[in-house]
Amino acid sequence: MKAIAANGYQILFGDEGYKFLNSFIEENKYYNIFILVDTHSNDYCLPLFLRYLATYKTIEIIKIEAGERKKNINTCLEIWTVLTELGADRKSLLINLGGGVITDIGGFVASTFKRGIDFIHIPTTLLAMVDASIGGKNGVDLGNLKNQIGVINIPKMVLIDSNYLSTLPQNEMRSGFAEMLKHGLIADALYWKQFLNLKHIDFADFDTKIHRSIEIKNEIVTQDPTENGIRKALNFGHTLGHAIESFFLENENKKKLLHGEAIAVGMILESFISWKKELLSEIEYLAIKNTIKTIFVPVHFEENDLQPIMNLLIHDKKNEYGKVQFALLRGIGSIKINQEVENELIIKSFDDYKS
Repeated sequence: MKAIAANGYQILFGDEGYKFLNSFIEENKYYNIFILVDTHSNDYCLPLFLRYLATYKTIEIIKIEAGERKKNINTCLEIWTVLTELGADRKSLLINLGGGVITDIGGFVASTFKRGIDFIHIPTTLLAMVDASIGGKNGVDLGNLKNQIGVINIPKMVLIDSNYLSTLPQNEMRSGFAEMLKHGLIADALYWKQFLNLKHIDFADFDTKIHRSIEIKNEIVTQDPTENGIRKALNFGHTLGHAIESFFLENENKKKLLHGEAIAVGMILESFISWKKELLSEIEYLAIKNTIKTIFVPVHFEENDLQPIMNLLIHDKKNEYGKVQFALLRGIGSIKINQEVENELIIKSFDDYKS
């Protein structure tokens, strides 16, 4: 699979990626190498990765518990402390091996430890491969509010190896699939159409689809690294999706949603809003709704869930001047950013979703 040139780093694939990684480590003569994992990637992915790592340096493994609840500043404090106790200095390298929580928190820890040490992302979930590890965003949640604390800082490289996906349960695969659907909806109608009939998808050639999804995100991020313009297109489905994810995360009476499960709901809601704002046709909207609902189990909302979700919207980091900003579809394959949406229309989108 052909390498992808990003802003100041490369996204590499498979065996060639491991060759580049080993050469890179050798050339840079790092004093210490640390690998950040969670309990899942430690058990299922680390043994595979270590077989490819050709370094003779001492390697320290730093392990944290898995899950979004660990993506907070307290976990950062624990990692910074461990790095200090193990003698990490400015010539150390942190390799982040895991899903989106690991790449997000690992990139943030590395970017801030001793004012910045080098780091590399090796995503092991579909979501992290096509989204979280690409684009330089690193950070943590503030309470139940998603990604409120962070930096934009690029890794030295990202290495994609789809062999890690064999360790994932189906719900985690679907979670990543949501971001792939989003990439088609906002930027590539032909790519989106490949997912309209899941029975005909060639999963033996899934690497090609992963590669295209990464290309789409990278093309957008390369134009706008700091999210002042077109990068906001990537927020489609996330304005409401993040609020839903946060609400279900903090509510003990609700089953926690994976990121992609919440974003799938958000994409349906925001597609409805796009239709009602006459940016999207009804036929396009129904195709989106039906396709996503075929893949994802519908989420149940009580009537009294809506107001807390609406209250969470004001904390969304995409807001400007106190106003909630949406990225809405302008037909399939195109996007319109910086769109304000009245509360009544948001409520109608939930009513339609529940119908």
